Amino acid sequence: MSDPLDNKPFGACAPNAAQRAVISAAHNSGLKRGAFRPWLSRLLNLLGPGPIDAQYQGASFRLHHLASGTERGALFNPDYNLPELDFLREHAPRGGAFVDVGANVGTYAVSLSKHVGDNGRVIAIEPHPVSGARLAFNARASNLKNLTLIAAAAGDIDGELMIETDGDNLGASHISNSGGFKVPAKKLLTVLNENGIASIDALKIDVEGYEDRVLVPFFRNAPKSLWPKAVAIEHLERDEWQSDCLKDMTARGYGIAGKTRSNTLLVLR
Repeated sequence: MSDPLDNKPFGACAPNAAQRAVISAAHNSGLKRGAFRPWLSRLLNLLGPGPIDAQYQGASFRLHHLASGTERGALFNPDYNLPELDFLREHAPRGGAFVDVGANVGTYAVSLSKHVGDNGRVIAIEPHPVSGARLAFNARASNLKNLTLIAAAAGDIDGELMIETDGDNLGASHISNSGGFKVPAKKLLTVLNENGIASIDALKIDVEGYEDRVLVPFFRNAPKSLWPKAVAIEHLERDEWQSDCLKDMTARGYGIAGKTRSNTLLVLR
């Protein structure tokens, strides 16, 4: 499932002069904060409908900002998710391995692919076909050869799961028992074994309250040599967890290195 615009090369959706002025005003003011972004997105769309081709964290993105909070953030705030990205880049060296669970359109995966370089590896796990197609486009636009996209939901089974999409924010798609559509599902350990990953320098996970179903069985079954050295885990949907994966990780030797509004940052001692 792809957008016809994805057949057009990067640059075909460059912002016009008025749009550039709005984006620049956001970058250089408090307007880049989250509360203002939906309003800015609607204004930008009035000035020229469609996605915007832009640079974010050293990589090239086609940002469909109207229906994606993540893409709005990357477009209007050059420092979007910067503390998390800096943490992950600190622990993923050139030539290293990074795994992105719930990769969305690639704001982490594509940026870290640039960082680890051609000799590094990035595994991006994303089940939603629209987000996955956008991630694939952004990887091509950024001339990446080291990123592997896994079109599946990470979970506690190898099989199928249902995902449901939040109508006004594609990035908030989540595992559902009551509606949505079926997608392939894979255990994290299965993904790593199938792709020949022997060690992980850094891992980010954001799967809208399903983090425990991914991580707890992984740490129970994976050899310690495969445990990521650093992890950024979104904690905003912690109330949805069936078991406390942060408590499980700290019991296994991870220390909390920091917290942001959205994420807990951990390092294996």
